[in-house]
Amino acid sequence: MRKLVFTWVLAFSSVLAFAQETFTGKVVDGETNDPLPGATVVAKGTTIGVVTGFNGNFTLDAPAGSVLVVSYLGYGTQEVPGGQDMVISLMSEANQLGEIVLTSSVIDIAKERETPVAVSTIAPAEIALKVGNLEFPEIMNRTPGVYATKQGGGYGDSRISLRGFDQRNTSFLINGQPVNDMENGWVYWSNWQGLTDVASGIQIQRGLGASRLAVPSVGGTVSIFTKAAELSQGGAIAQTVGNDLYFKTSVSYNTGKNEKGWASSYLLSRWSGDGYVDNTAGEGWTYFFAVAYAPEGSKHAFNLSLLGAGQWHHQRDVWVSIRDYENFGDQGEIDARWNTNGGLLNGKEYNVRRNFYNKPLATFNWDWEISDNVSLATSLYGSAGRGGGTGPRGNNFRNGDIDMYPFRIDLTEHYLENGRGTRLPNGQIDFNAVVNTNRATTDPYSGSISNFEGLRIGSNGFRDDGVNRAVMVRRASMNSHDWVGAISNLDITSGKMRYSIGVDLRNYKGYHYRVLNDLLGLDGYYSTGNRNSAGQIVETLIDADPFNNTGIKGPKIDYYNIGYVGWQGVNGLIEYNDQSKVTAVLQAGVSNQSFQREDLFDQPTNPLSEKKNLTGGYVKGGANYNFNERSNLFFNAGYISRQPLFDAVFPNFANAVNPDLQNEEIVSFELGYGYVTNNFKLNVNAYNTSWGNRFVSRSIPNAQGQDGTAQFKDISVLHQGIEVEATYDVSNQLRLKGMISAGDWRYTKDFSATLFDNNNQQIGTGTLYTDGAKVGDAAQFTTFFEADYRIGSTSFDLGFRYIDGLYADYSITDSDFLQPDNQGALKLPSYALVDLGGTTRFALFGKDASLRVNVNNLFNTTYIAESNSNIHATAGSDTWKGIDKLNYVWFGFGTTWNATFKINL
Repeated sequence: MRKLVFTWVLAFSSVLAFAQETFTGKVVDGETNDPLPGATVVAKGTTIGVVTGFNGNFTLDAPAGSVLVVSYLGYGTQEVPGGQDMVISLMSEANQLGEIVLTSSVIDIAKERETPVAVSTIAPAEIALKVGNLEFPEIMNRTPGVYATKQGGGYGDSRISLRGFDQRNTSFLINGQPVNDMENGWVYWSNWQGLTDVASGIQIQRGLGASRLAVPSVGGTVSIFTKAAELSQGGAIAQTVGNDLYFKTSVSYNTGKNEKGWASSYLLSRWSGDGYVDNTAGEGWTYFFAVAYAPEGSKHAFNLSLLGAGQWHHQRDVWVSIRDYENFGDQGEIDARWNTNGGLLNGKEYNVRRNFYNKPLATFNWDWEISDNVSLATSLYGSAGRGGGTGPRGNNFRNGDIDMYPFRIDLTEHYLENGRGTRLPNGQIDFNAVVNTNRATTDPYSGSISNFEGLRIGSNGFRDDGVNRAVMVRRASMNSHDWVGAISNLDITSGKMRYSIGVDLRNYKGYHYRVLNDLLGLDGYYSTGNRNSAGQIVETLIDADPFNNTGIKGPKIDYYNIGYVGWQGVNGLIEYNDQSKVTAVLQAGVSNQSFQREDLFDQPTNPLSEKKNLTGGYVKGGANYNFNERSNLFFNAGYISRQPLFDAVFPNFANAVNPDLQNEEIVSFELGYGYVTNNFKLNVNAYNTSWGNRFVSRSIPNAQGQDGTAQFKDISVLHQGIEVEATYDVSNQLRLKGMISAGDWRYTKDFSATLFDNNNQQIGTGTLYTDGAKVGDAAQFTTFFEADYRIGSTSFDLGFRYIDGLYADYSITDSDFLQPDNQGALKLPSYALVDLGGTTRFALFGKDASLRVNVNNLFNTTYIAESNSNIHATAGSDTWKGIDKLNYVWFGFGTTWNATFKINL
C-alpha cells in the first residue's frame, strides 16, 4: 500500500503546468431561466471540466482560449467561447442525454422538481472515474435504497436490490428497452460488463418510476443510458490495471457529425484478470458501434447501435461455510479469497464452474417530429444471447477419490470429516487425479452401440456394458435465447397539457439444454436423459467460450426444452405542466403475456403445452408542486397487477399449466420533499409498498405425519422506509455528499392453506408462521458520505459507507417457519467501508491525458456481504461475530485497487 501511495503522489507531482485561464459563469434553463445545478462544463477537446453548483454557477481553470462544451441531462448541448461572468442557456430536448449524444425519445427521463418520483442520477463522469474494476451495479451503492454485492465474486456475478426487492422485482432498462429475462425476471450482469465503457448516465427511479412500459417496477426502475453517435470528432485510448493482474484496454473513436448529418462512434475493449477470489480467472471483449443520421432541418433522426460483451469467467460455489473460509484459509483466519472449486489441470487453472455468454443487443431508433406539437419515437431491438454455465456431471459421489463437490454441505464436513475427494494439501482440487481415476476405474465398453467398442464410457446412472457411472465430467447447462421487440410512443403537446399513447411488443424464445464440455479423460458419455430414446453415447464437446459453438444444434445429454413468451402492451399518459409551479401526471397500461413450453426430452406424451395468456396492468399518478425556487413537494401512488413468472405457469418442469395462477398485486404510495439553495441540496422521501397475492407451494406433513402439498395464495410483504440524500458545496474546491436510507421490510402475517395428498384429497391444513419476519438478502439501513476536494487539475475523494439491518437470504417455506416460535431471519453483523480515489489531468505530448486511482475497502475490513443460509446460533455453536460458522456466506472483498490512464487523441 505504501508503494502504491508513493507511486500515486509521484505521478501527481510530476505533472507539467501549461498556460491556463479562469472561466466563470452560470448555466440556466433557456425557457424558465432557472439555474441548472449539476450541468457539466468541459473545455472542448480535453477532459478538464467541472459540474455547476446549485445556483448553476461554475468556475473552471482550463487552457487559455478554450471553447466550453456545456451539457445537462435532458437538454441540448452548447459550445461557447470561454469568458467571465457568462450566462449559458440550455434548451430542453428529450432526445439529448448524458454527454453530447444522439439517442431516442422512447427513454423516459425523470426531472427533478417536475417528475413526481424519487430519483437519483449518476453522471457519466462519476461512472468513468469510480467503477474501475468494480462490478457495474456497485456504483449504485452510493444512492438510497440500493444494496449491491459481488455474490460469489466471479466477474459479472454481482446482483442488486432496490428497497429490498431483488432484481426480479426491479425493472432494468437500457436506452428505454427492458432487459429483465422474460422467463425468470433476472438480470445477469456478466452479459452487461461493457456498460462500464459506454454508459453515459444512470437514473435510479425508486418506487413506481417514470417509465411508461408495463414493467415489473416494484422496487423501482434502473434506467441506463449508453452513448450513441457522438457529435464531436475525436478518440481516446485508456488502460486500466488493478489487483490480481486485472488489465483492461479500451480504444474509442468518433467521426463527429458531418455536413450531411451523419455521425458514428466505435469502441472496443478487452479485459482479463485472475480474480480476487482464488481460481476465478476470466476475460472478455466489449464492442460498441453507433451510427446516427440527423440532417439539419429534417424532421427525422435515426440511430443504429450495437452493444455486446462476450466473456468467460470461473465461479465460486454457493455452499462455502464460515468454517470453510477458516479451515482452508491462512493459519485459521478468515480467507475471503477461498474457493471450493479451485484446482489445476495440466498445470493450469481449472474450475468445474465456468460461466460464458455473449449477448449482443442491436437497436434501431427513429424519432419523427411530425409537427411542432406532435412527435413519434420508435425503437426496434433484437438480441441473440448464447451461452451458459458448466458444472460436474456423473455419479462421482460413488467414488471417494473424485467426490470433490459437496452437495448442500460444507467442504469441512465433506473433505476433512468424511474424507470424500482427493485434494492437494492446500485444499485445491487435483484435476489430473480426476482424469487418472476416471480412466483407471472405467472398463472398456462392450455394448451394442457401434463405433464405441473398447472405449471408456462414463454416465450419470447407466452402468451396464462396462459403462462407469462413478465418474466426473464437465457438462454445460445452456440458457440461450432469441429476443426481438418494438417500442413506439406518440406524444402530443397542447398548451400546458401533454398526451401520450404507446405500444410495447416483445417476442422471446429461450433454449434450455445440457451438453458435454469436457470428458476429463473419458472417450464418451452414455446419456439416458432423453425419454424418447433408449440411450445414446455422446462424444461431441462444446467449448465453454462465448464466441464458439454452443451446441444449440448438436447432441444433448440431458434436458432440452424451449420457452416461448410473448408480450403485447399498450400504455397511455396525461400530463399537466405549467412550467413553473405544478406538474401532475396520470399513467396507465395493460399488457398480455403469452406462455408456452415445448419439451423435446422429458414430456414424450405432451411435448408442446397449451398457450396460456395472462393479462396484467397498472395505473399510477402523482403531482409535484414548487412552492418557490427552493422548495418542492411531490407525491405518487399506484397499483400494479403483475403476471407470474414462467416457472409459476409451468411448475415442476412440466408442460401442464398451473390451475391456481393469479396475478401479484402491488400497491405503492410515496411522499417527497426537495430543498435547494445556491450551495445546498436536500431530497427527503417516504414510501410504503405492499406486495401481495403471491403464490408459494411446499410439502408439509399433517398431524398424523402424512405428507401433503399446501398452496399458499396470499403471501404478502410490506416495504416502507425513509430516504435522505444531500449535497453541500462548501467551496469551489470542496463538495460533500451523503445519503441515509432506513427501511422496515417484513412479512405482514401468518399464512395458512389446505393440505392435499397425491390424489388431491384434503388431509388437513398447514401454516407458515411468518408474521413480522424480516425480509432478507438486502440491507435495511445504509448510509454513504463522500468528500470531494479539488486542487487545480487534481481532485481527491474519500467515501464512507455503513451497512446495518442486513438479514440472511431464506425461503419462508423453510422448515423453521412451520413452528410458531421460530426465530425469523438471521441478522448479520453490520460493517463499514472506506474508499479513496484521486484524479489528475495533464498535458502529454500535446494531448489531454488523465490518471485515476481507486482504492476500495481501504482498511481491508472483513465482513459478510450476504448469507445463503439462516442458521441461528445456539449455546453450543462455534461462532464468528455471533454468527454460527455452519452458515454459508459470501464474504466481501478486502482491499482492492485499480488505476486508469487515459489519453484523448
